[in-house]
Amino acid sequence: MEHYWLGKKVLVAGGTGLIGTPLVNLLMELGAKVRIVSLDDPSRAHREAEFLRKDLTDYKNCLNACQKMDYVFNLLCVKGSPDATIKSPVQFFEPMMKFNINLASAAYENDVPGYLFASSVAVYKPAEILYEDDVWTTQPSKNDWFAGWAKRMGELQLEAYKLQYNWNTAIVRPSNVYGPHDNFNPKTSLFMASVIRKFADKQDPIIVWGDGSQVRDFIYAEDAARGMLLAAEKGAGPVNLCSGNPTSIKEVIEILARNSDYKPMIVYDTSKPAGDPKRLLDVSRLKDLGFKPKTTLEEGIAKTTKWYLENPDSDLGQYNIFKQN
Repeated sequence: MEHYWLGKKVLVAGGTGLIGTPLVNLLMELGAKVRIVSLDDPSRAHREAEFLRKDLTDYKNCLNACQKMDYVFNLLCVKGSPDATIKSPVQFFEPMMKFNINLASAAYENDVPGYLFASSVAVYKPAEILYEDDVWTTQPSKNDWFAGWAKRMGELQLEAYKLQYNWNTAIVRPSNVYGPHDNFNPKTSLFMASVIRKFADKQDPIIVWGDGSQVRDFIYAEDAARGMLLAAEKGAGPVNLCSGNPTSIKEVIEILARNSDYKPMIVYDTSKPAGDPKRLLDVSRLKDLGFKPKTTLEEGIAKTTKWYLENPDSDLGQYNIFKQN
């Protein structure tokens, strides 16, 4: 890893977000020359990276962004709560389809040697263990129907490029990623950012959607970024990108409560959508890459809480696709 990225010109589409920010930091540390494309405020970008504020649903913008690049990371995604997935399916499906098609096509047209696509755990049908090769024998969960199909189409597109042109591509399927620079907007945030904000803001009671029994694999954003670098270097994929440590929603709440300086009432609201009961990913391919997470869940929650307390208005510079539509 130390020499692979040295001097390379790397585009990180979505380089101001949850995974993009630590990925850019790591690439800069490894000697890469980084270009970021995002619709977020420029203040969220790494100061030493080139920054382009462009809408990558526009093919011309993608062509411009990919010029003279040695590698492209497509981290573009529409994220939202289970409630948002139900109420705003167009905002999940349509932009992601455009991101996928336009950016990969533009990168190939610009003769970019390598490309990584950040897919999602949303591509899977609920099962006890989620194996990479099972995706195309099933359909996505109804809880992630539109996002799941959009991400599947992105994967299929890269498979087509690899088959026809032998393009050096990689695909990762991140699990539940959390950390600094997440979306902490209470109207659209996912579980981990939402509950960290509730404790940091000392809400009482703490309202948790579902009964707390749902099981997830949470991975700290910087660990996810390191996993992406490994996958990119080895042209791997599709590969599950996760911590390998299943954790229930109740366990996360217990960690936050244990480390909090106040004792709120915890209320589990089973009338609210809470997603699939269990999402655990097989880690065989990930281990074969030599990946091991560095950050425990307790450490990651503490770091994220500290960052949020220091940046309580972080969502002000964050592009909100739901607000725009």
